Amino acid sequence: MDAKAKRLIVNALTFGRVPFVVLFMVLAIIHAYTPKAWWLAVAATVSLALASLTDLFDGQLARKWNVVSKFGAMADPLMDKVFYLVVFPTLLWLLGRQPDEAVHALVMLVFTVLYILRDQWVTFLRSVGALYDADCRANWMGKFRTAASFPAACVIYVYASLHLFFLPQALIFVIEALLIIINVWSIIVYTRQYLPYLKKALH
Repeated sequence: MDAKAKRLIVNALTFGRVPFVVLFMVLAIIHAYTPKAWWLAVAATVSLALASLTDLFDGQLARKWNVVSKFGAMADPLMDKVFYLVVFPTLLWLLGRQPDEAVHALVMLVFTVLYILRDQWVTFLRSVGALYDADCRANWMGKFRTAASFPAACVIYVYASLHLFFLPQALIFVIEALLIIINVWSIIVYTRQYLPYLKKALH
C-alpha cells in the first residue's frame, strides 16, 4: 500500500467521526421518545463508542505508517470539536427533559459551555501561534482531555438514557467534575504554551 492510500485511510478515519456522532444524536433523540425500544439506546452507545475509536486509531495509524501531516494535525482537533458540539448538547437536552435531573442539566449546561469556550480559546491561540510558525499540533494535555472525554460521554449517555442501577447520579457527578477540572487544566496548559506568541502579537 502506497503512502497516498495510507493517508486516505487515516483521513477517512478522522472524518468518520462526524457520521457516527450525528447517528448517535439521531438515535438518542428517537430513543428519548420511544424509551421502551432499549435497543436504540444500545445502538446510540455503540455509535458513540465507534466515534471514540476513530480518534484512537487515526493517530496511531498515521504514526505507524509515517503519514503524519499538518492537515491531519489540524483536522483531528476539528473533528473533536464536532464531537463535543453534537454529543454534549444532546446529553444536556436528554437531562433537561427529565424532571428529576434539573440540577444535573444545569451542571451539564456549565460543562458544555466550558468545553465550547475552551475550544474557541485554543483555536485562537493556535491561530496566533501559526503567525509565527509555531507547532500547532495537539499537546499532551489536549490528547488526555480527548481520551478522557470520549468514554465519559458514553457513560453519561448510558446513565441518562437507561438509568442502570450500577450508574448512580453521584458517580456521574464525579466524572463530570473531573472532566471540568481537566478542561480548566487544559486551558492553563495551552495558554502557557502559546503565551510567548501572544506577547509577540500584542507587541
